[in-house]
Amino acid sequence: METLRTFFGRNADLALISLVLGVLLVLFAPIPSGLLDFLILTNFGFALLILLVTFYAPRPVDFSTFPAILLIATLFRLALNVSATRLILSEGDAGRVIGAVGSYVVAGNYVIGLIVFLILVVVQYVVVTNGAQRVSEVAARFTLDSMPGQQMSIDADLNMGFIDQDEAKRRRKTLEREAAFYGAMDGASKFVKGDAIAGIIIMLINIIGGLVIGVLQMGLPWGDALRQYTLLTIGDGIVTQVPALVVSVGTGLIVTRSGSDSMLGAEVFRQITAYPRTLALVCVSLLGLCMLPGIPVAPALAIASTAGLMFYFSLRRAKAQAEQPAEGEAADAAADDPYAATQVEPVDMTLGSGLAKAIGGERDALLERVSTFRKQYATEMGFVLPKVRFQDGAGLGADQYEIAVYGDAVATGALMPDRLLAIHPSGNTK
Repeated sequence: METLRTFFGRNADLALISLVLGVLLVLFAPIPSGLLDFLILTNFGFALLILLVTFYAPRPVDFSTFPAILLIATLFRLALNVSATRLILSEGDAGRVIGAVGSYVVAGNYVIGLIVFLILVVVQYVVVTNGAQRVSEVAARFTLDSMPGQQMSIDADLNMGFIDQDEAKRRRKTLEREAAFYGAMDGASKFVKGDAIAGIIIMLINIIGGLVIGVLQMGLPWGDALRQYTLLTIGDGIVTQVPALVVSVGTGLIVTRSGSDSMLGAEVFRQITAYPRTLALVCVSLLGLCMLPGIPVAPALAIASTAGLMFYFSLRRAKAQAEQPAEGEAADAAADDPYAATQVEPVDMTLGSGLAKAIGGERDALLERVSTFRKQYATEMGFVLPKVRFQDGAGLGADQYEIAVYGDAVATGALMPDRLLAIHPSGNTK
């Protein structure tokens, strides 16, 4: 087992090349129905694997091979369509999987089977694929437009000493991977859209070609030819469109991921349960729905109970988080530390007693405004301003302030918080 694993690990490139060549061979060479059944089931498993990986990947860039995999999966499905069409038109049989799916979906009514197939195609083409393609285009455009600003921000952090050369290289590499990924997804999403169109065309070809071959060449009645070839065509369309729909959903999921680094399922659950009141309202609404005549009570109660349990656990988590010390309290404790007074900051803003009293409880809001300004300035100008520390100055007047850079006073002034400053529009202060 270890030898086999080492062999495939060293020759993974050969395995991928062999897979692509095998898919191309299936396009031209006829294959038996048993092998077609195996390949169809492989297509199902491969599509499910792609969908699950999009759930577990922390970031879209961590699945950077997705555009190439999307192209290979699309080519594989088209090869299966061609092979199934060849078997349907030449032998009137396309294997057990297509026959079983066709019989189950049709269930004696070919109109219903055809409608189900068309609904699958419409959902994939109009809803999922178009949405994923639009998101891919917007994400690629915004990623490319934001690259200069992000590169300037990395250079600014490096110049300020906040990061070292290795961290700067890692961030630049990540930025390049993101731009390449979303650019590739912009093009790869069009393959999924074309796959849905190809499915409709292949279905029409199979039905028309089957009728022509069955009636003109094999001498079958119109009813028998329509029943035989429509059954196989619908089965072929569904066994290829269902994996295509699964891959399309995976495409939409990976291009709509936000900047979070956690798994999608954990992030969705955390955000949904972050507001316990909404879960309580859902529970009460479903319980009220049970009072309406004709509404099945058991399903409504089951869903209401689920919402109630989620409300209970989210409320417990909110209380546990509230019991933890807030960040502001930790900052106040650090400010009371006698060693903090001896630390020299890049920029110190010393306030007199009157100004400190005027600010009062708004000091946190002032610090937040300064932090927001530093972030905005770094984003727009590519330069990170140093942190600012506010402290009270016993040696200053009540309305005076002093600005110091690394302990050296560079500016002083006075503010009168109980007065208003009036400036003439001409700028003349006399």
